[in-house]
Amino acid sequence: MRSKSTIGSHGKAVQTLYLTICVVLSLISLARAFDPYSYPLKSVQCDAVRREPTLEQVKIEMSAYIHLFLTVNSLAHNGELWTGYVDVGDTSFPTILMVHGWPSIWSTWSKQIEAFEKDYRLLVPDLRGSGYSSHPDDYKSSHTMQDLVHDLVCILEDAKVSSAVCMGHDWGSQICYEAARMRPDIFNAVIGLVVPYIPSAGPYVSVKQFVPTIPKLAYQTYFDRQTQKAADELNADIRRSLRATLRTVLSPPPDAFLTSETSFLGAWKHVEEIPPVPFFSAREEDYFVAAFERQGFLYSALEIVCKAQASLISLLAFGFYTEESRQMSHTFDSKQGNFTIPQPVLSVLATKDPVADWSVAMKLLNSSSFITDLTVKFVDGAHWVHLENPEPVNKAIKKWLQALPSDRRRPVDEL
Repeated sequence: MRSKSTIGSHGKAVQTLYLTICVVLSLISLARAFDPYSYPLKSVQCDAVRREPTLEQVKIEMSAYIHLFLTVNSLAHNGELWTGYVDVGDTSFPTILMVHGWPSIWSTWSKQIEAFEKDYRLLVPDLRGSGYSSHPDDYKSSHTMQDLVHDLVCILEDAKVSSAVCMGHDWGSQICYEAARMRPDIFNAVIGLVVPYIPSAGPYVSVKQFVPTIPKLAYQTYFDRQTQKAADELNADIRRSLRATLRTVLSPPPDAFLTSETSFLGAWKHVEEIPPVPFFSAREEDYFVAAFERQGFLYSALEIVCKAQASLISLLAFGFYTEESRQMSHTFDSKQGNFTIPQPVLSVLATKDPVADWSVAMKLLNSSSFITDLTVKFVDGAHWVHLENPEPVNKAIKKWLQALPSDRRRPVDEL
């Protein structure tokens, strides 16, 4: 029989070994964790339209490929903005342009960057008014789909890429759909995560009219009608605001979240401290928060001093939700007349998005009738499914990309 001292010594040795293994595994995990600070941001100066309220006929220039005159409640002025983007991968690889939604920045593609950077060239921008990109100061009307697509084309030109797959999440999905529709000469395939294609066929319908059917769109009415109040509310504690929004199936928001037309964070009022973003490391969350705190400050090209009005931080990010931008986008599409996307499209829908059942929305919108080559995949997860459950998302994307004809996967001649 072993002595007690021998058993105690053995136990301590096992405990020490266990702790050592835990420390090593933790260090390995930290070494593998996505570090947004290690990815340098490039910056490109893009032409932009600045608008003032009036009723005038303006010319919206998409490029030499598309232009037309519209009568809108805006007067266009020439302007410029700085767009920040990350450029990852060999320039000879097929190119994927990754487009975020709201509230997001380039680093919310972390799981896809890690999965695809060895086989593809990835261009990952901060959209105008987000992260490290500036914005024309007219936040109500300078967030049209045409403006955003123009920014994407500007990035591709700066990167000397003439053809790319456009992959978007949330609003970024709709931007990619519109990019493919407007510029089939550049965007050869689309991957839309969570949100299906929303065609502009038919009369314009305000989001307010959808709220009775989809109650969790009420927050969008709040953002549009009380933009200043909403910006002040979110700016009061940016970390809390972001934590409230980026949740998962296992760490969900309160049931009433997104259902109010008078407050964004009201459903969280009884929660003293909202848990950290589940799919971010502490370092990623710090980077994310810092980026949102900087929104509206990078306006050197427009000579705008935004520090005097802190609420501009979030105001400019609300451009997706204003009726002015939505109506102008719809008017442009209607005048242009083509609503069909002929390129291959992969739509990855989350099974438990708290905002809406997008598979039902896809049927109501009749989306599939306007896409000639559509593949739909369902993945378990909430709204941020590409971060919450990245493996099946990435697997579906890789399989679909590999099945594309070679001329759809690889860039054409560089500009």
